[in-house]
Amino acid sequence: MRVKNISLLSISFCLIFLLHVGCDTPKTEDGGIKSVETRPNIVFILADDLGWNEVGFNNKNNKLTPNIDQLRDEGVSLTQFYVHAVCAPSRAAFLTGRYPFRTWADWRSEDFGKPSYLAKLGLELSKNSDGEETRRIHGLAPEERTIAEALKERGYFTSISGKWGCGEWLPGHLPMGQGFMHQYGHYAWGIDYNNYTIPHNAPARFAVYDWHRNQEPLNEQGYSTDLIANEVVHLLANHRKEHVNKPFFFYVPFNAVHGPLEEIPRYTDTHEKRYAAIKCLDDAVGRILSAIDQYGFDDNTLVVFTNDNGAIRDNMNAPYRGTKNTNYEGGVRVPCVVKWKNRIPDGSTNNELMHITDFYSTLIKLGGASLEQERKPDGIDMTSVLLEGAKSKRDEIVFEVSGSVRLPSIRKGNYKLTGDELYNIVEDPAEQKNIATDNPELVEKLKKRVTSVGNERPPMPDMSLLMTPALPWVYGQEENAHAPDWVKEAITKVRETQPKEWKKGETPWPQAPKDGKITYTGDGR
Repeated sequence: MRVKNISLLSISFCLIFLLHVGCDTPKTEDGGIKSVETRPNIVFILADDLGWNEVGFNNKNNKLTPNIDQLRDEGVSLTQFYVHAVCAPSRAAFLTGRYPFRTWADWRSEDFGKPSYLAKLGLELSKNSDGEETRRIHGLAPEERTIAEALKERGYFTSISGKWGCGEWLPGHLPMGQGFMHQYGHYAWGIDYNNYTIPHNAPARFAVYDWHRNQEPLNEQGYSTDLIANEVVHLLANHRKEHVNKPFFFYVPFNAVHGPLEEIPRYTDTHEKRYAAIKCLDDAVGRILSAIDQYGFDDNTLVVFTNDNGAIRDNMNAPYRGTKNTNYEGGVRVPCVVKWKNRIPDGSTNNELMHITDFYSTLIKLGGASLEQERKPDGIDMTSVLLEGAKSKRDEIVFEVSGSVRLPSIRKGNYKLTGDELYNIVEDPAEQKNIATDNPELVEKLKKRVTSVGNERPPMPDMSLLMTPALPWVYGQEENAHAPDWVKEAITKVRETQPKEWKKGETPWPQAPKDGKITYTGDGR
């Protein structure tokens, strides 16, 4: 009788469990695992500095991205998807669902060590207690709610593999202080792909190590684009074995194809460096997509591929005008593809207006988390737009407000105001005809609107904390305090190859934009 009761009890528990997550792991015909979660797994892939026409689905003459193009064939292409003009603001906007000016993320951490940027705020380069010229500490505040925190609260396994870009020193500014349960990659803006150093640690001119797993320095070899893909494939395989009934959120922000473009492991025999790097990025995306399928997650995984800002040359963003660090279309309109098998029609196109903050609200909603929060997001839930073909509720995007290094800019309906220039984006997407003179009332209306929104900018965060030492061995305050000998030896070797002096006025990084424009040289580092 006792044995029978235990058996009935076990069956009851199994039936209850099956209703929620499955008593026995269901299999596909080829032995893969079927997801029994109604909430999707989420893989959000973010490229870095990729141009609009550098993906094949936007440029039929471009044969560099067959895997990304295949993803587009299996999902929807968002033709009016916008980000911000540089990497850190776009990343913070995605993570928080809030315009970057609200978090002061329109200022990158490294900007507070660059005299030409500091001058825009009426600030000068600081000196720490050791008398070293150094930068003020800046990052995404721990008080901000991130998409990782929201999904983690709803039972998602959360991981970042790649470039963080939202602070590289204090623990609260790093990924595992912002809701990520697993971290891999680098914290700061643009590493050397092969030795994982930041080749310009503003304001110092020497390298710092920046490669970590779970916020500990990581010693390995390989090309960073390939290594990031390796990590995601490993996470997918491990998830199948250890956590198959737990949904996952994998954020995969590549550093490709941000400079410096040093040694590229393949394709340089037939392609110039940038194109070889793009092909390597496409390889990495293909490996991740194949692993999603191989490990049985394809049926219920929502995949996004997009980019953080425009490329460094106008021709890379054609037919759109402008580059990274400008608010012209070439700087802020980027390729974006969303795939969710059997939920989003294959090979479809969506022309509705969307912004990077909208993914925060949309993915949180799909993940079953609440959008009720103290700091109201600017993102709009676009679930019905993506899944049902509904009209977008967004008719406005605020790209920049006063107090930024770039010009205040706003898109409202069909029009975009960038500084004093006005364009009809629908009729003139290449922004060739400035119609401000013919529309003074509209210009005034949009200026009042962007000023009104800009008045919501909070006071500048406390910038009294200074990086000490000014030239650490490795990013991460706690990691640097216990930097292993292998880090010191590796960094010393790299520093020995770097210039010891620079001509007056020259720096290893581009100067701040002037009049809303910037000219990148070399690979844009």
